[in-house]
Amino acid sequence: VEWRFIEAGRAKLVYTQPESGGLESTVDLESTGLVSRLFKVKDVYNLTADRSLCATAVLINAQEGKRRRETRITFDGEARKAQYIERDLAKNNQVLNTKEIDTAACVYDVIGGLARLRGMRLEPGQNTTLPISDGKKFVQARVEAQEREEIKTPAGTFKAIRLEATLFNNVLYSRSGRLYVWLSDDD
Repeated sequence: VEWRFIEAGRAKLVYTQPESGGLESTVDLESTGLVSRLFKVKDVYNLTADRSLCATAVLINAQEGKRRRETRITFDGEARKAQYIERDLAKNNQVLNTKEIDTAACVYDVIGGLARLRGMRLEPGQNTTLPISDGKKFVQARVEAQEREEIKTPAGTFKAIRLEATLFNNVLYSRSGRLYVWLSDDD
């Protein structure tokens, strides 16, 4: 993870498929180096999704500086609702925020949306929309396949397709920014 060209942390993403089908995923985020000395971050994001990769539950444990929060999001496809509950773990699990919103029958969180994109095989010039929610807001996020690129990583050089997912700038997240994802250009 980089912040203004400085290494800011490490991110580890693990996908598993339970015997019942579906998807379980964990994202571990941890600050490193100078950034960690200024502002320590240790976040763990867990997703559970059904066989169609539609989100069923998200649990986020966030330790950011002195702040310790737990966020639970439950998605109910039949009722087309998402329920969001955020607690302050440093203050006896005090409830800080609750929200219930309307969603689609199948909605993805950001990680499940990435898994769904991997199965779609968009070609450069094509775009799609995905129903995405963070539990507080529901959007039809536009994803555009932009171009083929060769990317170099510590694991080797890969042919990839660069996608841009429109989630920032008051779409899903209020922060300004751009989100690019490179998916390998193979099955």
